[in-house]
Amino acid sequence: WGKPVIAYSIEAAIQSNLFDEVMVSTDDKEIADVAINYGAKVPFLRSQKNSDDFATTYDVMEEVLNEYKNKGKTFEICCCLYSCAPFVTASKLKDALDQLIKDKLDTIYPIVDFNFPIQRAVKLQNGKIEMFDQKYKDARSQDLEKAYHDTGQFYWFNTEAILEKGTLLTDNIGGVVVSEMECQDIDTPEDWKLAELKFELMDS
Repeated sequence: WGKPVIAYSIEAAIQSNLFDEVMVSTDDKEIADVAINYGAKVPFLRSQKNSDDFATTYDVMEEVLNEYKNKGKTFEICCCLYSCAPFVTASKLKDALDQLIKDKLDTIYPIVDFNFPIQRAVKLQNGKIEMFDQKYKDARSQDLEKAYHDTGQFYWFNTEAILEKGTLLTDNIGGVVVSEMECQDIDTPEDWKLAELKFELMDS
């Protein structure tokens, strides 16, 4: 796409004009250099404890907020914007922030609907298919309640609320619905190809 994928997140944040500070949390000097090159700050490197596969998003946010607090800086509202979120735009960030404030939420994040009813999900057991919930085996898709999942793009949150409750996922969360074309989880080479195709279609 002509630039590192993290650049899209940084640029969307900067273009939104919503932030007092756009910073990147990383333990990698190369990523830190790229982040600074695209206009973000890296005031400190992430700890080794929160750089492994077991650290949660909340763990990282807590560490970042505590580091800033130690430097005499606090924030009432923050946003955790993931590095692999090329479909995030300044307008999406603003819409979500407006809803967070209007509805007095602890956290808000983008969601997208499952393209098939989750109530009719099946599992493979010893080569045979079983339904997770047999009561839906004869249910019509159009009669089932719509379900959504996290797009893995960003979380706006009320800092005091999440620190007090020790989680981003409190009992006072809102969601901003986006289309399938506006998001793509990027974990595998196939995910990357899908993201490229969507990006090309949206750009055409």
